[in-house]
Amino acid sequence: MIPAAIRRNVILLALCQALFMTGTSMVITVTALAGSLCAPVPGLATLPLSLQFIATMATTVPASYVMRHFGRRTGFILGAVIGGAGGLVSFAALLNGNFVVLCVGSSLIGVLNGFSIYYRFAAADSAAEEHRARAISLVLAGGVIAAFTGPNLARFTAPLVPGASFAGTFAALAALQVVTVALLAFVKIPRLTAAERRDQGRPIGEILRQPSAIVAIVSAVAGYSAMTLVMTATPLAVIAHNFQFSDAAFIIQWHVFAMFAPSFFTGSVIKRVGVLPVIAAGGLAILGCIAINLAGADMVHFVTALVLLGVGWNFMFVGGTTLLTAVIARPEQAKVQGLNDFLVFGSVAVASLSSGALQHALGWQAVNMGALPGVSIALAAALWLGLGRRPQVG
Repeated sequence: MIPAAIRRNVILLALCQALFMTGTSMVITVTALAGSLCAPVPGLATLPLSLQFIATMATTVPASYVMRHFGRRTGFILGAVIGGAGGLVSFAALLNGNFVVLCVGSSLIGVLNGFSIYYRFAAADSAAEEHRARAISLVLAGGVIAAFTGPNLARFTAPLVPGASFAGTFAALAALQVVTVALLAFVKIPRLTAAERRDQGRPIGEILRQPSAIVAIVSAVAGYSAMTLVMTATPLAVIAHNFQFSDAAFIIQWHVFAMFAPSFFTGSVIKRVGVLPVIAAGGLAILGCIAINLAGADMVHFVTALVLLGVGWNFMFVGGTTLLTAVIARPEQAKVQGLNDFLVFGSVAVASLSSGALQHALGWQAVNMGALPGVSIALAAALWLGLGRRPQVG
């Protein structure tokens, strides 16, 4: 049982995560379609979303050091303020049909994401070692709320502004950041001591010579990039196969639910069977998603595959995050977590940008085949490490 003080923090962080993922799922549902309304050529429809991921990648390392020196809460509030501005800029862009301004607004939203992805590490900071896996997974479980609020808010807000489809969605994103800042006022996360801030820990090269660190990073990178590659193209593929926007929103809703619902038990499973089997199971789930998408493009294929994609992402991302926290000391967090998330969202940016181009030029099957190599490598790496030893992370 997680102690009461830690549980309070975890609940607040989970609510912040829920708001963050509500905004993210709204943006994922509408951004490619919004881009298609004002992009100069169809192949650039996903560029605003790609720039969002690029901005997230570029923010990860600075955000990590801001939090090291000023605390997690300060960093989260700064990110929320910038993200709120991004929502308003995107709102203005769609009022005027300006693709360039939409790209700017999406980039600012990416900065928000670059700070908010550290909610899971903030949970780890709040908990003793034996409770970390459960704290991380429970904070990510806040995304279950987003599975229903995000796509439904997207459906409700997309037509709110006459003559500017999807503008209302970005205004709603800005409003969510106001609520987030109010919740963060009550969060208490232990800051590094002065001695810990002076201590830089081991050199990054020494840390990366640990096989467990490599597998942790590869798992998170492969799982997130494969998920992004397939998920980003899904609304475009759904429309291309003669379904409606409401169908795309429904599919994304169940995908997001599948991403976060396992978090209620992922930490407990890791504690029981170990982190490597969970990472491997995640890889197998994503391979199952690819197989189903290659088999057909009916609603049942889309929904089933995207549910498997969400579960696979959860196992690989929670597993990778948990394994990484087990192999680094507190003074090493900023540089290692920053490097990890830089690599994760660098690959995510490439996946997002490639997704629209692949879908436009080669079609849905090519998108899914593109996800195959990375997941296969991560699965092989987890199995390889498991043959030698089984890190038990609790």
